[in-house]
Amino acid sequence: MEVLKISKQIYFDYQSAKPVDPRVIDAMFPYFSEKFGNPSSLHNVGDIATEALEKSRETIAKFIHANLAKEIIFTSGATESNNMAIIGYALKNMKKGKHIIISEIEHISIFNITKYLEMQGFEITKIPTDKYGKINLEKLKKKIKNDTILISIGYANNEIGTIQQIKEIGKISKEHNIAFHSDAVAAEGLIDIDVNRDNIDLLTLSSNDIYGPKGVGALYLRNGFRVNPIIIGGGQEGGLRSGSENVAGIVGMAKAAEICMNEMDEETNRLRKYQKRIIEEVLSKIPKSYLNGHPTDRLPNNIHFRFEAIEGESILLSLKDKNINITTGSACSSKTLEPSHTLIAIGLTHEEAHGSMEITMGRWTKQSDIDILLNELPSVVQRLREISPLWLKK
Repeated sequence: MEVLKISKQIYFDYQSAKPVDPRVIDAMFPYFSEKFGNPSSLHNVGDIATEALEKSRETIAKFIHANLAKEIIFTSGATESNNMAIIGYALKNMKKGKHIIISEIEHISIFNITKYLEMQGFEITKIPTDKYGKINLEKLKKKIKNDTILISIGYANNEIGTIQQIKEIGKISKEHNIAFHSDAVAAEGLIDIDVNRDNIDLLTLSSNDIYGPKGVGALYLRNGFRVNPIIIGGGQEGGLRSGSENVAGIVGMAKAAEICMNEMDEETNRLRKYQKRIIEEVLSKIPKSYLNGHPTDRLPNNIHFRFEAIEGESILLSLKDKNINITTGSACSSKTLEPSHTLIAIGLTHEEAHGSMEITMGRWTKQSDIDILLNELPSVVQRLREISPLWLKK
């Protein structure tokens, strides 16, 4: 199934955006035309839309092993889900306490949401990680206070690919009667997420990260937990997310989740083989090259390198000239000149952080793409080092 026909571009930035699977487009198409109804309408056309909406809700619940379909709230995407999870939960439960714990390597949306809450009088504690980006569980336990109401830790880091000890963090949260939220966007479709096994109370999901349409997401809200709505209006989604539901997009997200459930094991094994080859060849063929993130507990599609004495942006631009698309960090902030807060948090210097690049693979990555990347990257690094004052000093 050929999808990426963008002027012969070789695409290694699946973390930033994914193409929509053609099977998803096929599932969505009727809901733009003959099945166009509004789920809030009581007539027959509205009933068709309602049936599609609730069937999709059941599919997403199954995708993350949730007990009840009603625990799924559809949103416009991961950022909105994070806002609902953190701001919505904080405001609903502020009488219990105003202390929230996150990690130092959370997605920028989590950082900015908690900055907003700080301005509203909440206390935010950031837990450090080790050099691989793993949360220190003992430090987490020590930072819990009587007024801690929420712990929010990403399932896996979207930049360096490190997978957290989610089950252990969930257990700690449950033992202390604290709600546990996890942004699972980087991990969904690559790891079998089980909200009950992992004691997750609120979970953020994105459609596009599983090859569904952009502009659709979901929040899992465990039965019995309460949040304040952050969008007020007609009372859709159980009164928690107003606005007419994007039925076509939601159907697409559900179809994308269904495909992931059926193909996850095979796809993960395929990506692991590509990942292993790239890491081994780059580290062995390019001097002074290093792997950022955990060597084994990392997402199967993620590789994050740093190269001594050259900048990741220079590598990006050199590969761009060869129609090879990589990135230097999170797409939400990669156009800024500031180094990645994640790389600084794991102990890299500003120079080392600027010398980093990220490769993320996906459903349409081919063996021939890997061959071309591994053929071009060593010569690009060598050429850039030949003109680098930092390299010439060594």
